[in-house]
Amino acid sequence: MKLITAYIQPHRLTSVKEELYKAEVFRMSVTNALGCGRQKGYTESYRGVVTEVNLLKKTRIDIGVNDEFVDKTIEAIIRGARTGEIGDGKIFITPLEECIRIRSGERGAEAIG
Repeated sequence: MKLITAYIQPHRLTSVKEELYKAEVFRMSVTNALGCGRQKGYTESYRGVVTEVNLLKKTRIDIGVNDEFVDKTIEAIIRGARTGEIGDGKIFITPLEECIRIRSGERGAEAIG
């Protein structure tokens, strides 16, 4: 089992979800996040005051998958999020020690679905 965490551009969420559905990955958690990388932000002026905005809006997607779905999930996220520009995002894959479905008490691969 793995936990796949992806940070993507907010406007690419719909296309990422479509690609995940095509790959038969239907379960995910989506959170709004702030972050910066190579983009380093930008400056803007409001009422004569120059402000540096270095934390940009991102969307975080967390997906717990069984081992046979890892590659399909990663490929779907890349297909949906890639524009070829700086700021497309990052994907992190971490081992998932245990998963428990609260309703039934199922554990492991059965709990992820």
